[in-house]
Amino acid sequence: MDKVKKYQKIIMKLLEERAAENFTNIPLVENQIIADTVRHRYLLMRIGWADTRFIASCVLYFEIKNRKIWVQQNWTEAEVARELEDEGVPKSDIVLAFQPEALRPYTGYATN
Repeated sequence: MDKVKKYQKIIMKLLEERAAENFTNIPLVENQIIADTVRHRYLLMRIGWADTRFIASCVLYFEIKNRKIWVQQNWTEAEVARELEDEGVPKSDIVLAFQPEALRPYTGYATN
């Protein structure tokens, strides 16, 4: 299987698992997966109403660039990079893009 297709499947699995989590304290907020399989961008959004406040928040954002998974955003408590590793993605193919470029060499993951 092509590496990019494999990474797409892994990312979608991770997003689907997170999207299945519901919050009983804010029932009018739903999880939505947005996947651009042409440009290789994958997001988990939370959208809806919490009382009188509208919520629109990007919780997770991944991109596949240069045949690597770039974790652009992670507003969960999960260590998604570790979950990617558990699914067979080597550390050398995971970029913690939300970290400043100067600090990436210290993360143990790819720098770009």
